[in-house]
Amino acid sequence: MGLVISNVFTRLSQQKQTRLLIVGLDAAGKTTILYKLKLGEVVTTIPTLGFNVESVEYNNISFTVWDVGGQGQIRRLWKHYYQNTKGLIFVVDSSDRERIEEASSELQTLLQEDELRDAVVLVLANKQDLPTAMPVDEMTERLGLRTMTERTWYVQSTCARSGAGLYEGLDWLSDQISKR
Repeated sequence: MGLVISNVFTRLSQQKQTRLLIVGLDAAGKTTILYKLKLGEVVTTIPTLGFNVESVEYNNISFTVWDVGGQGQIRRLWKHYYQNTKGLIFVVDSSDRERIEEASSELQTLLQEDELRDAVVLVLANKQDLPTAMPVDEMTERLGLRTMTERTWYVQSTCARSGAGLYEGLDWLSDQISKR
């Protein structure tokens, strides 16, 4: 009996290792989100010209998070980070109405990639604290997510600087990944 309880406790206390990919257009807030989750504070960032990789522990899951730069010429390199990705976090600047179609196009391109076919998709509608931010319903529509019925996805309203919505998004993501 003691061995059974020990085995159950060991399985419950072991952390799952999960690979997440954070992408989005430049200046969407990807690096700010990564370090808010990792350090619990906002750090001064510069545009990511390559990638940042960190381990973030949350809900008994250890996420290896790859934050890949979002400038146009770097987006072509995103494909090199797809392998073994269980969760895709796509960050969108909710106040950048001029580039929402570009963000939608990049997201749709990502979702057609064979290596990401099983990844759950969390869209972080970042910068919701700004007065020009699109509401989640509008962003969902403009990103074309409602037509995406063959994939598990969710849009979470966030503000990376304050942390609002980040943990709710991770709750959803970790729940979806744990179900698989």
